[in-house]
Amino acid sequence: MNKKLLWALVLALYSHSAFSQLNENPLLNLQNFDKQPLHWGYFLGINQYDFKFDYDRYNNREGLRDVQVAKNIGFNVGLIGDLRINEYMNLRLEPGLYYTQRDLYFPHSDLSGEDERLREVKSTYIHVPLLLKVSTKRIGNVKPYIVGGLSSSINLGSNKNSKEDNRQGTFRMEKQAYYYEVGFGIDFYLYYFKFSPSIRGVFAFNDELKPDDDPNSPWTGNINGMYSRAIFINLTFE
Repeated sequence: MNKKLLWALVLALYSHSAFSQLNENPLLNLQNFDKQPLHWGYFLGINQYDFKFDYDRYNNREGLRDVQVAKNIGFNVGLIGDLRINEYMNLRLEPGLYYTQRDLYFPHSDLSGEDERLREVKSTYIHVPLLLKVSTKRIGNVKPYIVGGLSSSINLGSNKNSKEDNRQGTFRMEKQAYYYEVGFGIDFYLYYFKFSPSIRGVFAFNDELKPDDDPNSPWTGNINGMYSRAIFINLTFE
């Protein structure tokens, strides 16, 4: 599934649901739901992770080139804790499990064969964001919102403590990462529960690369920093 198709599916879902809920005199569902001081829920979703690389441009060794990243679709699942601040603001904790894979291709002149040039980076993140949700006034059974905050994750597949590196086919990353997040969504008040599709951008603060032991490694020798960034599309049920 490419990025254009992904966006088209999200927009189609939003527009269909919004128009079906917006009528002149809707029967209001869950009228007292947002008055709860604390409530719980869960989410399911998909993700697409990428890497942003910072390179050592002063390293002029012949054959060093930018790393190519092939992105894949992963999946998310997690829980929601929502604390009401006032009518328009809520503080949310959304711990979840995020599985993803990024394929890195190193077009270095010293490397020959797919086994040396390709690294499949499989990551399973325990991702914990603390978010501020700012909503508009409820319109019938619909309420749009924006959301933003900070998060941290533990990469269970980081290989940080491995004694092997890319010479033995092992790509290593730092175990902990820190991010900022921003996104938007729409709350739909259904008969039995509140359903909310949302989309969010996630951007890492810290360098996640664990370099190879050889400072002149053809895989990591010209990389100053490697930072995750991702798109999350979540469907929440509260």
